[in-house]
Amino acid sequence: QAHLVESGGGMVHPGDSLTLSCTPSEDSLVIYANDIMGWFRQAPGKGREFVAAVTWRNNKKFYVDSVKGRFTIYRVAAENAVYLQMNSLKDEDTAVYYCGRNPTGEAWYDGSKYGNWGQGTQVTVSS
Repeated sequence: QAHLVESGGGMVHPGDSLTLSCTPSEDSLVIYANDIMGWFRQAPGKGREFVAAVTWRNNKKFYVDSVKGRFTIYRVAAENAVYLQMNSLKDEDTAVYYCGRNPTGEAWYDGSKYGNWGQGTQVTVSS
C-alpha cells in the first residue's frame, strides 16, 4: 500500500516555529475530494493523539485545543500536499508527528479512520 511521507521535523527551542509537510510516496496514492487529511502525534510513552485535520473538498479545519492559535494546517491541492505550520512551540509538543488519510469523510478526530501512514517526523522542543 502506498504511504504518505512526512518531513520537516527537527530540534528547536521553545517559542520557535517549524513547518511539517506531507506528500504521497508515489503517484498511485491519490487524495480524493471526500478525503480528510490529518496530523497526529505520539509522545514517548503515550498513545497517538489527534492534532489537526483538513477536509480536502472544502478546506474545513479542525484542531485539538492544545494547539489552537499556534498551529495551522493547510493543503496545496496542486501539490497533493498537506502542511502543518507550528508556531510558539512548547516542550509538550515534542513527539513524532504522523500524517494520515481518512477516506470516510467523517470522524476527523478518530485515528482508526486514517490510513496510508508514513514513518513520521520527529519534533523535539527543548531549551
